[in-house]
Amino acid sequence: MTLSIRNQLPGTVTAVTTGEAMASVKVRLDGGQDITAAITADAVKDLGLAEGSAVKALVKSTEVALATGPVQGISIRNQLAGSVTEVSTGGAMGSVKVSVAGGELTAAITKDAVEDLGLAAGTSVVALIKSTEIALAAA
Repeated sequence: MTLSIRNQLPGTVTAVTTGEAMASVKVRLDGGQDITAAITADAVKDLGLAEGSAVKALVKSTEVALATGPVQGISIRNQLAGSVTEVSTGGAMGSVKVSVAGGELTAAITKDAVEDLGLAAGTSVVALIKSTEIALAAA
């Protein structure tokens, strides 16, 4: 299956905590960084996810926010450090490619945000992704 979701990071499930309807799945990305995905308990069952399962974490570019450093006092726990490799802007929006350990992410953010943050190739950033915006695919 080919997907329009460009952000596909491989990893391994390190823990699954299942509730009545939802589950929290912790994943160690191949680059060594940890993320958490909040998915349905049915999805965990359907995908056969357990500790040690190989997965791909999928994130739409519109769901990736960028900061110029780690952010404290926020509920978003998925904060992946990286470096900007490419910036493209149009009239209103920008596309920012970020190299992270083990892969690459693309963030679709406003042109104003690109300018306000001073984003250019080589800029250190932190990609912020809510756990509810991460989908998992069995690898």
